[in-house]
Amino acid sequence: MSDKYTPTIHEHLLGSETKMVKTPSFETRIITVENDKLPMISMHGGGGHAEAFSRNIVPLSEFVRPIAPDFIWHGRSSKPEFWPNDPTIEKNWLKQFTYQILELMDTLRIEKAVVEGESLGGWIAMDMAINHGDRVAGLVLNTSWGQKLSNVQESATDLDALRETSVRALTELNLDDIRERIKWLMPLGGWTDEIVHIRHRLWSDPETNTALLKYYDHLFAPNIAEYYHTEDKLSTIKAKTLVMWTDSNPAHGPEYGRRFTEVIPDSELVLMEGCAHWPQWERPDAYLEAVRNFVTML
Repeated sequence: MSDKYTPTIHEHLLGSETKMVKTPSFETRIITVENDKLPMISMHGGGGHAEAFSRNIVPLSEFVRPIAPDFIWHGRSSKPEFWPNDPTIEKNWLKQFTYQILELMDTLRIEKAVVEGESLGGWIAMDMAINHGDRVAGLVLNTSWGQKLSNVQESATDLDALRETSVRALTELNLDDIRERIKWLMPLGGWTDEIVHIRHRLWSDPETNTALLKYYDHLFAPNIAEYYHTEDKLSTIKAKTLVMWTDSNPAHGPEYGRRFTEVIPDSELVLMEGCAHWPQWERPDAYLEAVRNFVTML
């Protein structure tokens, strides 16, 4: 047996607080450290929850006011009806995430924040930077999804695996299938039984389970590419941007991160080695250094 000790999520979160924030349209669970520093909102990926940033929230509070929310339909946040699946209208189901975060900022009296998004969260962070740039003090794209970049292709095999493992884990609700879903995020290792059990607990809630299955129906609908951010839209981003990519990210390899920095005007790339889709969890010290260096330049 190894003598190496892995701190628990509870230990990592000592010094933070978890609370529910009611806004006009939603109720959002957040994990945060209250202070007077520049707010930073870190948004998790699809199927995830705020604990994706549990290893980072307290260390981040040294130089920002960290806020990690559960998206709607996820975690302990509210499960509203889905807006229409129509990318041609403003109030579509994907924009619902953006409106959730804007309402959260308004309720917390935050005028501008550093906006970080991992995977699905990056999709929403890009939308905020493109369409609500006055609310974005800086942008962190952490292994983001939801973009259509030229000269680079998504891995269809990885995306098929994501859909298969996600739906099976939600349907079967056993620890082995949920572990396989977590392993998709961290194929190099780094996952813990604790994060598997937390996700199992959250996904076993009937309301959350039903909402997430509907979310994946929307995410893998035939028209999903119509929601992707194009290079023309990305080129309009004015916020200073940190592109945080990894050498083993599933579906989108390092060339994706490099292409972002060619398209987004004021952007820089940090390529994290030895991790996949959760660099903030897999290499928290390197993540913290990259974000600290970025924030000091804002």
